[in-house]
Amino acid sequence: MGGESTSMGALVPIVKSEPENSSGEAQPMPSIPMEEKGQGVEELDKDVLCPICMQIIKDAFLTACGHSFCYMCIVTHLQNKSNCPCCSHHLTTNHLFPNFLLNKLLMKTSARQIAKTANPLEQLRHTLEQGCDASVKELESLLSLLAEKKSKMEQEEAETNLQILFDFLQCLKKKKLDELNEIQAELHYIKEDIHAVERRRIELYRARDRATGAQGLCHLSSDSQNITQSRMALARKRRVHAQFNDLQDCYLQKRKYWVSQEQQQRDSHGLNRESYSAGLEDFQSVLSTFTRYSRLRVVAELRHGDIFHSANIVSSIEFDRDDELFATAGVSRRIKVFEFSSVVNEPADVQCPVVEMSTRSKLSCLSWNKYTKNHIASSDYEGIVTVWDVTTRQSVMEYEEHEKRAWSVDFSRTDPSMLVSGSDDCKVKVWCTKQEASVLNIDMKANICSVKYNPGSGIHVAVGSADHHIHYYDLRNTSQPLHIFSGHRKAVSYVKFLSNNELASASTDSTLRLWDVKENVPLRTFRGHANEKNFVGLTVNSEYIACGSETNEVFVYHKAISKPAAWHRFSSDTDEADEDTGSYFISAVCWKSDSPTMLTANSQGTIKVLVLAP
Repeated sequence: MGGESTSMGALVPIVKSEPENSSGEAQPMPSIPMEEKGQGVEELDKDVLCPICMQIIKDAFLTACGHSFCYMCIVTHLQNKSNCPCCSHHLTTNHLFPNFLLNKLLMKTSARQIAKTANPLEQLRHTLEQGCDASVKELESLLSLLAEKKSKMEQEEAETNLQILFDFLQCLKKKKLDELNEIQAELHYIKEDIHAVERRRIELYRARDRATGAQGLCHLSSDSQNITQSRMALARKRRVHAQFNDLQDCYLQKRKYWVSQEQQQRDSHGLNRESYSAGLEDFQSVLSTFTRYSRLRVVAELRHGDIFHSANIVSSIEFDRDDELFATAGVSRRIKVFEFSSVVNEPADVQCPVVEMSTRSKLSCLSWNKYTKNHIASSDYEGIVTVWDVTTRQSVMEYEEHEKRAWSVDFSRTDPSMLVSGSDDCKVKVWCTKQEASVLNIDMKANICSVKYNPGSGIHVAVGSADHHIHYYDLRNTSQPLHIFSGHRKAVSYVKFLSNNELASASTDSTLRLWDVKENVPLRTFRGHANEKNFVGLTVNSEYIACGSETNEVFVYHKAISKPAAWHRFSSDTDEADEDTGSYFISAVCWKSDSPTMLTANSQGTIKVLVLAP
């Protein structure tokens, strides 16, 4: 939302890792007590350690002064000095003698250590390597025992492998049977729906023929063929095949959801199984709206900048209560209000706003009051939340409690005097236009990027945070959120309600997500646009979700399909070809209520009126 230049907007906040301590230095790792060198060494007397290498003596030699060393250690020492390392007595190689007794003791000690720590097989191997006395008969008996043990172990291993294979095949069989049962159930639904659709088509043709005075159904086949071959029908069919997998998932999901509802109605009210199912009706609505449009058509275009302000980024664009006016705001420190009909019906490169209001700081967000038509709220980079009267062009209230940049503001739809804001100071504040101070404050641990009232409730607020989560609050108890929606991998830049139960969110992980705030479950993830650092806008209506992209494109998604239904790329002005056109991005979007028309703006200051078209 906004930025310092015409091509770079303000970046979406991220959660920064905290330093390890107050001084900024890494805290030292706690010391770990050292274990003893080894159980074997611990049990040995120090006399069996070489005074030079401090290891168990190997090939012990005794000096004339009575000290024992490893042969190699003492010889190496005497090459440099001619004294005993222990008592400094004069010593040469002629005064060294093999210590047979100590060597024998060390060999026995080593054998005992192996016997204590080694497993039986290692002990047997060690015994054989040491050359133990055993007869041929004893060895044959031992070999027979080992062969018998080997045969038994091979049999047990084979049985275990067969059991594992059997269990796998059983599990696979169960899985495939479950899939088969599921497919059979799905085929049953599909057959039911095919019959229901065929009956509905026959009813429609009969009704049409009665209306036109035709007799019978003699033209049913030819009429159906003519309709199927029509250009628009073919285009819609192509859209179905292009998104067939997503539509299939949508159909099955809705059909399975409604089948339990239908079963309950049949049990209680005796509903006829041959009726047009609610699940099919629901999916038909999705299919109809999704295939109706395939592109975005430009209806009007205007430039937001002026000769006095080079900064053109539009951070927010919003329709008023009656969709007659729309307001824009951004880094130019101006709120401009345009008449929508004039923009559409009187195309011009530069449109004069009907109202223009100057502000002290760059603006991040706008929110029209849905009851008081002439009131609009703004949030800015200094953390000031302002309520304006568009008629008088004056501020009605100014709230300056936020300590850092305020990213978002929203009026309540159920109580026109209440509004909520979120800021980089990690605070959510609730305001009343009848009071000069905030009425409620929620302290959070990360930057607040977006706030939104539930349209059907004045006590429920969704908060998009830089901590990657959406926090859903009941304002009557803000000690903890009602629910935290997790799934995004980066900061949540926008939250918007499609209905009282459906919430859409946007993130700099290049995804949109749809949530059910009643059941507290995720519904769908939308991918196709690019968004890694900027505020690119998010807008919703009852069926569609639209957002911007850092590729300078607008993307539209149907709420039931995870892939884009339509998109439109903004083109750059030819006289600015020398600039890096790849740096421009969509910065704001807004639907015109539930119509297929939307307002869009990019970081170059271009505003377009787009409409969904076949």
